[in-house]
Amino acid sequence: MTTYRAADSKREEFRKYLEKAGVLDTLTKVLVALYEEPEKPNNALDFLKQNLGTGGPDTADVEALRLEVTELRQKIEQLNEENSELKSKLLQYEPSAEGEQPAES
Repeated sequence: MTTYRAADSKREEFRKYLEKAGVLDTLTKVLVALYEEPEKPNNALDFLKQNLGTGGPDTADVEALRLEVTELRQKIEQLNEENSELKSKLLQYEPSAEGEQPAES
């Protein structure tokens, strides 16, 4: 029975090591990415190798980019509204094209 406990203890120690090193988290993320892949690759092992080999961007970089995207979307929305307002104002000052002849010089 002591052999079983020693092996179990070594296994638990190894699991803690993998968790502390971030290996379990990384493997979980890659496996989730494979699971969420709409078209499963022909070779799952190659998919894992490719996705494990890339370090990926830092979390801070990703957050900064997300913030920038949000700000730019708001700016686009603001500019679209301004564009619509200016077009409607322009229509007020332009003579209607129906039935009007261009002025002769």
